[in-house]
Amino acid sequence: MGVVLSFIVVVAAFAGWWLSRQRLTAKPWLEVGVIGDAAEPTSPMTAKLGLGTFLVVASSLFALLISAYSMRMSMADWRALPMPTVLWFSTGLLILASIALHMAVVAARCDEPGPLRSSLLAAGICSLAFLSTQALAWRELVVSGYFAATNPASAFFYLVTAIHGAHVLGGLGALGRTSVSAFATPKDLAPKIPRELTLSVELCAIYWHFLLLVWLVLFSLLMRWTDDLIEICRGLLT
Repeated sequence: MGVVLSFIVVVAAFAGWWLSRQRLTAKPWLEVGVIGDAAEPTSPMTAKLGLGTFLVVASSLFALLISAYSMRMSMADWRALPMPTVLWFSTGLLILASIALHMAVVAARCDEPGPLRSSLLAAGICSLAFLSTQALAWRELVVSGYFAATNPASAFFYLVTAIHGAHVLGGLGALGRTSVSAFATPKDLAPKIPRELTLSVELCAIYWHFLLLVWLVLFSLLMRWTDDLIEICRGLLT
């Protein structure tokens, strides 16, 4: 339970910091300019709020999974799995993807199409490699005889990694469309990065930072680094 609360607090802090940067208190009708341009700033705000709503729902889902995992692992039939070494490599790949998308945001804001394309391509490759290494981890466990029905620990491992992988796969669709738009913009005709493309890059970066945060929490649970913390929280609650 303590791990769940910690996860929710971290996500809430991240959401609060992010929302504080989205001009939620802006009053477009009071801004000076052409009437037709007054509503334009609300489009990026609406898109980011839409993503924020989805992240809140996704956070609730992962919080429930973490809560169920923490409670189930205290039962007698729980047998911890030997974590595949490739998970370390996959974690590094997701970190690189998140860094690459941050660099893509910087490149988009600085109107640098070349670095933008390179960063988006690097993020896509690292994300695909992350999914591939997750599949390798599954294969390693299956070869070792740890199937989904072997014990509750096996079932939770496949469930948690599959749900997180599905979120990464869904994000790759949006990242793919953003990358296509970035590569389709002619260099000689677009000295400045279109505002819509910059917004898409920012949304992808926010989503990937969220995926990285969630995976680091899940990774610490799977590696049993939080066992002592869970026991302390249980003692406090009882």
